[in-house]
Amino acid sequence: MNPEKVVFGFFIVLALTLNFGFFVGEIENPDHHNVWELFAVVVVNLIATVLKFGDRTQMGAVLLATSLVAMLQLVAAVLVWGITVHVTGTGLTPAVTSSIVSLTGGAMIANVVSVVLLVIETVMLKR
Repeated sequence: MNPEKVVFGFFIVLALTLNFGFFVGEIENPDHHNVWELFAVVVVNLIATVLKFGDRTQMGAVLLATSLVAMLQLVAAVLVWGITVHVTGTGLTPAVTSSIVSLTGGAMIANVVSVVLLVIETVMLKR
């Protein structure tokens, strides 16, 4: 067993599961979407993205692209949250919460693609 592959797979799957945990709930209800869970999603996705930089294959390029898409959407969600709560003082209205959750939903789709590609790559490996 290759420990590097275990860590790589662990962070890719953890990114998806944390993202799913944040996404689930009523889309307009801020009580269903915790800021610390969003923070964990961003950190784990960042780690998963960094781990994908070393792979020079075509599959590695696609995996990196999916991670970059997820990070872009997660950073946008964090910016929306931060600006509306701390800059404008508007707070988490149903409309703002819906925007944040929608952005994390897009990131979750990118994470699903990453996991599917990882499974495909694993199945195609020859012993």
